[in-house]
Amino acid sequence: MRKLVLVVVDGLTADAFEAAVDARRTPALAFLAEHGRYRRAVSTFPSLTPVCLASIATGAHPEGHEIPHLVWYHRREGRIVEYGSSFRALRAAGLTRSIRDAVVEMSASHLGRGVTTVFEAVADAGRTPAAVNFNPYRGRTRHRAVLPGVPPVAGPRRFFFYNLFDSDVTGAPLAVRKRAAGTVDGYAAAVGRWLVTRDGFDFLAYYLSDFDYASHALGPQAAAEALPRTDAHVGALFDAAGGPDEFLQRYDVIVCSDHGQSPVSSASRLGPAFADLPVLVTASNRAGMVYLLDAALEPAALARRLDGHPAVELTLYREDGRAVARREGAEVRLRPADGGWTLEGDASVLDFPHGLERAWSALANPNAGELVVSARPGFEFEDLGGRHHAGGGSHGSLCADDSTVPMLTVGAGDPPESITGVAPLVREHLAVSLPAGAGTNRA
Repeated sequence: MRKLVLVVVDGLTADAFEAAVDARRTPALAFLAEHGRYRRAVSTFPSLTPVCLASIATGAHPEGHEIPHLVWYHRREGRIVEYGSSFRALRAAGLTRSIRDAVVEMSASHLGRGVTTVFEAVADAGRTPAAVNFNPYRGRTRHRAVLPGVPPVAGPRRFFFYNLFDSDVTGAPLAVRKRAAGTVDGYAAAVGRWLVTRDGFDFLAYYLSDFDYASHALGPQAAAEALPRTDAHVGALFDAAGGPDEFLQRYDVIVCSDHGQSPVSSASRLGPAFADLPVLVTASNRAGMVYLLDAALEPAALARRLDGHPAVELTLYREDGRAVARREGAEVRLRPADGGWTLEGDASVLDFPHGLERAWSALANPNAGELVVSARPGFEFEDLGGRHHAGGGSHGSLCADDSTVPMLTVGAGDPPESITGVAPLVREHLAVSLPAGAGTNRA
């Protein structure tokens, strides 16, 4: 059994990856591409980082892993969960509570108990999982935080999370001292070098987020100029092994993104459409949810209120055991049947990558709103703090630009067609089995 490294570059589009590799502006990624197999794959929906990383970690869409959005309404606790749409959004939802949600509760209590993470599965097989800045990170080893007042968490055996949790002393610099200058991925690279130098894992999830930060600020095309810096952090792993050839002698590799990005020029608010109704709206980036606070309200009526809304391309709701997708006044109703789908209406309404599966699963998540909204190209929804990325880039919708990701494997078999195929591929590669009853993990 060969050890495995999973590199997740947040927000990396397939176009940016392919162009950089072809032009050899990213020597580390180009080297891996020359030695591997590549395809374009599909993300999940909403195509937002917590949702997508949960799908990568578990092999499940939101129906299984239960992380519904970057911001959502916790029905049982009667409060909003905000993982970090913006600093203003964190403050609007309650700064201390939101930080705890993002750092601790996403893995500890929000991630569904019916799924098994790759970190849990690898540990259960008696091997050593490692993660750098990856969340959700749920694992089998208890870790104390560096800062007082932060509760202990269960993570991988080797666990490094923005200097807040460090299972080993690595000498890595502070991650958050200057985000715009790349210190977050600088911390990740220092930890990655330490791990590879010691060959200290059987499976490593190596998450690099700075490219997504640049893409939000500059837009996905302009952000391509930031990709060589990300590539250098991949190259740092090569250097720690003695060079790229030596690295591949020791490790097989998967490289992917969690979601794509698309340019946005306008921002809009969803709340005013429902100002006279007892509902709660959670929106951020290019996806939104509407939660009914009165059982007498009909989701279909809410969906019709968004007909003609300049920022809304598609609405989704449940009715009579079916999912209903509404777009430009046309509808399609769907439900799973015999390994496929039963459809009534205009199937072109869900003409998006893996549109049927992703729409159904988003609605079937028990933490989703009764109405789920996907933004029109060029638009973004303001978050709780009124912030947005107009003039830059964003993601979250069902559209192809938000949903298409690069997927590269080196020595790890064929690249999967969806990010939900990463966890099964890791388990297969490491000969790791799921526990009995973990049937919601699926490719």
